[in-house]
Formats: sequence, structure tokens, C-alpha cells
Amino acid sequence: MTKDLTVIVLAAGGGTRMKSKTMKVLHPLGGRTMIGHVLAAVRDIEPRHVVAVVGHQREQVGPHIQELMPDAVLAVQETQDGTGHAVRIAVEAAGQIDGTVLVAYGDTPLLTGESLKAFAADHEAAQRAVSILSGIVADPFGYGRIVRNHEGDVEAIVEEKDATREQREITEINSGILAFDAEFLLEALPRIGNDNAKGEYYLTDTVQIARDAGLTVGAWAIDDVRQTEGANDRAQLADLGRELNQRIVTRWMREGVTVMDPQTTWIDSDVVLARDVTILPGTQLLGATLVGEDAVIGPDTTLKDCEVGAGARVVRAHGELAVIGEGASVGPFAYLRPGTQLGTKGKIGTFVETKNATIGDGAKVPHLSYVGDAEIGEGTNIGAGTIFANYDGVAKHRTTVGRHARTGSNNTFVAPITIGDGAGTAGGTVVRRDVPPGALAVSSGPQRNLEGWAQKKRAGTAQGDAAAAAAAVTEGERDLSHPGGAGVGQTDAGGGES
Repeated sequence: MTKDLTVIVLAAGGGTRMKSKTMKVLHPLGGRTMIGHVLAAVRDIEPRHVVAVVGHQREQVGPHIQELMPDAVLAVQETQDGTGHAVRIAVEAAGQIDGTVLVAYGDTPLLTGESLKAFAADHEAAQRAVSILSGIVADPFGYGRIVRNHEGDVEAIVEEKDATREQREITEINSGILAFDAEFLLEALPRIGNDNAKGEYYLTDTVQIARDAGLTVGAWAIDDVRQTEGANDRAQLADLGRELNQRIVTRWMREGVTVMDPQTTWIDSDVVLARDVTILPGTQLLGATLVGEDAVIGPDTTLKDCEVGAGARVVRAHGELAVIGEGASVGPFAYLRPGTQLGTKGKIGTFVETKNATIGDGAKVPHLSYVGDAEIGEGTNIGAGTIFANYDGVAKHRTTVGRHARTGSNNTFVAPITIGDGAGTAGGTVVRRDVPPGALAVSSGPQRNLEGWAQKKRAGTAQGDAAAAAAAVTEGERDLSHPGGAGVGQTDAGGGES
């Protein structure tokens, strides 16, 4: 392929059938917007120039395109007067163009760079004025048909409504993706008219212009015609999303990843998986998640923009912007919020929520706890039911727990505090002051039992009745153990010992 390649991406249409405040090409699937997938494919073929034509809701679309591809030129189509009009605006915005011009659409998310490269290479090798990316389909109803002559050159694109009975039998259809010789395109664009029912300038009219000039027009039939499909409404978007996901999951299985149930597994386009990762049913790996070798994810787990180390185990958990170390264990029913970092062989257990927390190598938060704005040192164990009270009603504060500390159950750490290396806290302790290394913090006083409280204060209730019955049984047992009132060590009337 020549390096003189310009790609024009058409993204100006309104997409009214989406019935959405979001522009059609910005609807997401597989972790990217539709136009994000197209731009990724375009980037793969390394064009010299990329021009994106925007129109409807360009205040949304333009910044998104420039975020994904800063070097792209934006061309504004103020009124949507057809594809020929859009390409003319794009060519004017691009400035000097040479070589090959490729025209693609912003709503074809299955399109790949490999296919675009093959199409452009075929166009250049054949030295055509115009090439059409076509496809063979079983049911061509509704598509424009590719009409070829006996030499195999394209004579015309005939729309369904204009086709004869014989032409309707043609199964090669027009995808709308076109390649042009730049010199021909520059000459042809001003010659496209709008004498049609819609009063629009159709880019496909260039086929007839080229034929009239005696130039070559051809078509390259893509094997995987689904790559050319667009989404005009939410149902079509969901269908393309399922197809994209199936392709992604299949690709990873062929790369050495075990996916127990592909039908319930969703993997975004930018996820990276190592060999021998195992994904169990009901798992979603989203965003830029990265999973290391031999890790097991799932079942029923969602991770977004997370990093999971080799050999880690994550079960029935939800995580976002979190790092899970090698050999670590998470879940079940854990919630890792942004800023969570779990060290090597660490543990975040059942019904534990973490946020902006660093949990050291081998450290454990096994049960029923909230760890927010905290640093927990290597080898430390946090007791069940512990709350890191990080918010004073105005500002967040941080708690630091040292290495190999042992904290009791049902603790509350009122930040900001520091619990030193090797320190401990007793069960039920509310820690309001720093705990020196090796010290044991105890905040509760001695236990007192107020005898008979339920019988007096809850008389006539189920609680009071149960307490009274238990007291009566205890009194009876006491009487049986001391018949006749004899005390321990005294002789009763029978002469035996009590």
C-alpha cells in the first residue's frame, strides 16, 4: 500500500432512530463508542491524513474524536446534503491530498484495520478510479446491488427500489465504504448533482462518472460482511454488541484463556488477558482491565479498569480502578472502589468494601468491614466488623495500621489515627488515639450484669416471660442440688454427704 492514504470518516448524521440525546456514533459497545471502534481500525492502517465529518451534535462528537485521534481534522457539515456533499467538505478541510482516499462510516463498529488494509491494497493493485467494499449476503433485500459486466468490472450500483427483477437476484451488495484515486475524486466531486427525490449529493454517483470517463470501477467482496453493518437503533446496537463480544471472547479462548461459559461472559475490546486465565460464568471484564497468568475470575464478577496479578482469585466481587496483587484473594461479595491496592497474597473477604486503601502483602480484611482512606501494613489482620471511620462530616481523614498488627472484632478506627507495628486492639474497641507499636488498645470498661432487669423492665413481654421462666428453672435446679436446705459439706438426716 502507498503511504499517501487519506481516510474520511462520515459522522454527521442525526441518528434519529436511536431516540437519544446522545449522538448515534457515540453510543458504546465493547468498551468503546461506535466511532471509537472505527477510529481504532483506521489507526491500524496508518493513514497520512484522517478527516472526520461532523454535523449533528458536533459539540459532543468533535471533542471525542480529537481525544481519541488528536491528529484528525474535523470538517463541519452544516446541513446534511448527502454523502457526496460530506466528502467534498472533507476534501476541502484536508487540503492537499494524493494517492488513495478511503471513505468509511462512523457507525460500523465491527470493521477491522486488517479488512481496510486489504481493501485499500486491492484498490491500488488494480489501479481503479473507484473501488467498492462489497459483500455477498443470502438476503440482499434493501441493499444496493453491485452490477458487474462480463469482465467483472462494476457497471453500476442499483438501489432496491430501482432494480429490475434480475438485478434483485444479485446477492453482492454495496456496503457504502469506498476507495478512490485521489486525482479522480477531486475531479468528480464538483460533477455530482442533486437531481433526485431527496435533493442530495450521492457519493455513489462517482461510479457512473468514472464509467462515463472510461475509467475502471471494481468491487472487493469482504468475506466477513458483518464488519460493514451499521446500527441505526438500539436493537441493532445490541445485536452488534453481542456479535462483537462473541468475537472478542472467541479470540481470547484461542489465545489460551479458559472461558467456562461464553454466553454469560462479557469482555471489552481493550481488556488484556494472559494465558491460562480462567473466567467463570457471569463475569464482565470492562474498560482497560488486565488479568495475569493463572488468575481465576468469577463467577458473577464485574471488574472495570482493574489490574489483577498472576494467580489471584476474585469471586462474586465488583471492582473499579483497583489493583489486586499476585496470589491475592477477593470475595465473595466484596466491593473494591477506586484507589484500592491489595498486595501480594493479601485478602479482601466477604462483605468487605474498600476505597482509596492500600492493603499490604499478606494483609487480610476477611469479614464484614469498611476500609476507606487507609493504609494497612504487611501481614496485618483486621478483625471482623471493623469500620474505618474516615469522614468527620466535613473532611476525609486517613488511618494507618502498621505491619503485623492484630485488631479485634467490631472495632471502629476514628481517623486520623495511627496503629503501630505489632500493635493490637481489643474486641469492641473504638480507637480515637494513636496506638504505639506493640501496645494493646482497650476502650471499653468492665462488664456489669444487672440481674433481673428483663423481669422488672419488660414484664408481660416475650422477653420478660422468657427471662422469668429461665430464672425459675435456675432456682429449681438450685433447690434440687441442695435438698432440705443443706449446705455443701453438711450431713443430712440420712447420714450421707450432700
